Amino acid sequence: MPHCIIEHSTDFDSDQLVSEVFKAALHSGLFGPDGNDIKVRAQSFSSYLTGPRKSAFIHVALKILSGRTPEQRSHLSSTVVAQLRALGFSNTSITAEVVEMERGSYGKVIV
Repeated sequence: MPHCIIEHSTDFDSDQLVSEVFKAALHSGLFGPDGNDIKVRAQSFSSYLTGPRKSAFIHVALKILSGRTPEQRSHLSSTVVAQLRALGFSNTSITAEVVEMERGSYGKVIV
């Protein structure tokens, strides 16, 4: 865990964003030190509006199992935003949110 889902405008390279979000999740210290439990994927969008026009954007939804403190969740989103901001993009909205998944209803199987 977590599942890091990146949505972004076509202005950016998905592979670069995936790599940077992975690094941020790993450096947050909230997950295994080998990174094996961190899952990251990205989807770019060409059809969108940000207000009345198109503006570059990156949004990351960080889905984690319930039980983390508000401070840990805030640390995770701040770490991801800082990692992406360090790439030096301009005129770009960079956002992140932490979404808790209820442990009792989460299912997983590896086959």
